[in-house]
Amino acid sequence: MKLELRGITKRFGSLVANDHIDLVVEPGEIHCLLGENGAGKSTLMNVLYGLYQADDGVILLDEKVQNFQGPGDAMRAGIGMVHQHFMLVPVFTVAENVMLGHEATKLGGILDLEAARARVREISARFGFDVDPDAVVEDLPVGVQQRVEIIKALSRDARVLVFDEPTAVLTPQETDELMVIMRQLKETGASIVFITHKLREVREVADRITVIRLGKVVGEASPTASNAELASMMVGRAVELTVHKNAPQLTDRSLVVEGLSVIDVIGQIVVNDVSFAVRGGEVLAIAGVQGNGQTELTEALLGLQVQVRGSATLNGEQLVGRSVRRILDEGVGFVPEDRNEDGLVGAFTIAENLMLDRANGAPFVKAGNVQRRYLEEFAKEKFAEFDVRAPGIDTPVQSLSGGNQQKVVLARELSRDLALFVAAQPTRGVDVGSIEFIHKRIVATRDAGIPVVVVSTELDEVTALADRIMVMYRGRIVGIVPGDTPRDVLGLMMAGVTPDSEGAAA
Repeated sequence: MKLELRGITKRFGSLVANDHIDLVVEPGEIHCLLGENGAGKSTLMNVLYGLYQADDGVILLDEKVQNFQGPGDAMRAGIGMVHQHFMLVPVFTVAENVMLGHEATKLGGILDLEAARARVREISARFGFDVDPDAVVEDLPVGVQQRVEIIKALSRDARVLVFDEPTAVLTPQETDELMVIMRQLKETGASIVFITHKLREVREVADRITVIRLGKVVGEASPTASNAELASMMVGRAVELTVHKNAPQLTDRSLVVEGLSVIDVIGQIVVNDVSFAVRGGEVLAIAGVQGNGQTELTEALLGLQVQVRGSATLNGEQLVGRSVRRILDEGVGFVPEDRNEDGLVGAFTIAENLMLDRANGAPFVKAGNVQRRYLEEFAKEKFAEFDVRAPGIDTPVQSLSGGNQQKVVLARELSRDLALFVAAQPTRGVDVGSIEFIHKRIVATRDAGIPVVVVSTELDEVTALADRIMVMYRGRIVGIVPGDTPRDVLGLMMAGVTPDSEGAAA
């Protein structure tokens, strides 16, 4: 089925998310929609899927104009969508999830679960998915859950398949398996739209590439284009994609974690007896699929978790049991994984956000009053140093792009006298140009002799920054390996496979 979008425009108030976008996807083609987060890719696909109504433009399938009032219309027309965050009911079986929304019944109105099971088996056999129709979804690995999403779409005879950032929660091996599945679907004549911002994946699987920047199509590219060429199209300027760093020069500063466990609010052990050390002058990157205890570990180091056992000492001073205020005063800088939820106050100005964790005294506050002149001088200095793109320091941070918001967080956290720097998902939702800047600042912090802990689900980022890599799986440490450990070994470790003494997964 041929898909064509002509002049699609979608506005949200004064924001133009999609600006007269044209896109053609031929049958049997994998067409990659490449662009940074916030470029308008997902908005465009939500228009296609009927979740949004376009303000201008038309959708055509095999030259026929479509008018989708909701996802049901899109599905009936042959469009299927595999979302980044799975649309599955965890406590239902695979077959029950697959039949949701188009339930088949037998005489007497009884659900025909056997028909759904047969459909799952048939599609699984055709593509080698190996999915049990009676398995409960919450018991399945993330990669298999994604296959269930694909089966759902195929069970409704989808001929146009949209994959929206499908590799965000997958291990490298699961990503490779998905690429194989996409090629199989292509061979059946399906039209595939693959949305991503990961250059490696684009070049591996795409037949054609359309690049979107700030809501507009800025050009098409071939999969033979270099990463540098693609990045330049995405950002609008040349970008340095390689992280340059010298061999680590270790100092006596250190974070030592011993037997650390974290229990969540429902009594589950989410970090289980973790021990490791980080020396000043090195980056320890914590890798793993999201949800394997990394978040809770970093929060425990900052005093943000309530039920913590074990020890974490920074230069001999115990962190466990101390308040967040005390830990920050010890010189711990922290970039949270969700800047909007935990790192910034959206309605506050850039200047106000830059003093957030130092509003309890000098030099920003004296006798209960904000020292406006000092704050203004400090904010202007950091505004320039961190290249924040905004009208000025009085701009509310909620009006900034994701990359500029992250620069404000980094400017605040790196402008203190640090004893430890912890950065969780430091480049999530950030454009390629800002990633380049953030990586340079992290390396500079490491080169200043400070222990650095980086948590990232992006393996390219992990291998670029790390001197050593610690992989977590289900709350435990699978292993700590050198920064140059091959991606395939790291991928197996992320799936719980323990490395042998030579660093290979065993």
